[in-house]
Amino acid sequence: MMMTDKQKKKRVLLMYITRVSGHRQATVAIQKSLKELQPNLEAPTINGFGHTYPIVENIVNRAYMSVIKRTPKIWDYLYDNPKVIKQTQLIKSYVYKSSEKKIGQLLARYKPDAVVCTQAFPCGMVAHYKRTHHLNIKLIGVLTDFAPHGFWINEGVDYYIVPSQDSKERFMTKGVPENSIKVYGIPIQPKFALRPDKKIIAQNLGLDPHVPTILIMGGGQGLGPIKLILKSLIKIDFNFQTIILAGTNKKIVKGLKKIADKTDKKILIFEFARNVDELMELASLIITKTGGMTTAECLTKGLPMVIVNPIPGQEMRNADFLVNKGIAIRVNDLNDVEEEIEFLLKSPERLLAMRQAAYENAKPHAALDIAKLILNDLENSPHV
Repeated sequence: MMMTDKQKKKRVLLMYITRVSGHRQATVAIQKSLKELQPNLEAPTINGFGHTYPIVENIVNRAYMSVIKRTPKIWDYLYDNPKVIKQTQLIKSYVYKSSEKKIGQLLARYKPDAVVCTQAFPCGMVAHYKRTHHLNIKLIGVLTDFAPHGFWINEGVDYYIVPSQDSKERFMTKGVPENSIKVYGIPIQPKFALRPDKKIIAQNLGLDPHVPTILIMGGGQGLGPIKLILKSLIKIDFNFQTIILAGTNKKIVKGLKKIADKTDKKILIFEFARNVDELMELASLIITKTGGMTTAECLTKGLPMVIVNPIPGQEMRNADFLVNKGIAIRVNDLNDVEEEIEFLLKSPERLLAMRQAAYENAKPHAALDIAKLILNDLENSPHV
């Protein structure tokens, strides 16, 4: 007996760029939710940029980090600049066209009914291939920042998943149909929606659950003036404890430990932590970069945010969103860190208002909602 179209096993291909990135974390979160809903579903993840242009990917990553560290204003100028987008159309068209062979091989290998992209570059390549070859597959673009940029806009994308109503309205002004935009949020691991016992977390870390805890996160690269922030914090005349996640920057870790040794305040310093969800649960506030994934996790935890010198581009725009919603404060001058943090620590009512604002803008079940959309759409599209 032949299987009907609806009975055939569906396949979903999830594409990201850069192995260690929020884009990959988002694809993994969606993949887990898909497998939770349909355990037998085939849902592989793949580095779309690395697959098509492995050498170029390394060059671009190094160039991006160099620009961010040395000349961030250049990235701010380039990010979502209509003039830049218009001037690079020919380059983009060439890149998409030159990627056709490898994209075709990829799609022939996995035979997906739907492709989910958490970054604009692979989304554009697949959209181009879909149009050019009249391919009948679903294509979903999932944004991992609060400020959508023009490179996302491609004919052939069936749905855009955005983190906020503001993002939706911005996409609509760029010509995207309203019914193609879903405000589901940034997909994060479901464990961030849990509420573990703070006392147990504090006890395991050797901390006091009744003392305010400041969490400092510098990202995987240990970016940001973490040492200067810590030097400012230890001057505050208030009882608090600090947890620092410094990333891969061993030089910074060494310097932080020297500073911590000179104070009586309780300071824990880690390079990485697999229990970031627990650390956020314990924290009274966080000083952090405003990457999309970290931001979504903080919102889910109802965690007030302090943003110091955000990186121009997507993180600056994420910061604008958070400040405008009353979730975060931005400190542009390092000399003001001590005063601003002390004010927050001594203002529980302000912290409570920021926490409530974070909860109001959180979308903890984004990954599951995206998975449901994909599966329901495939189920109701027997021709796919």
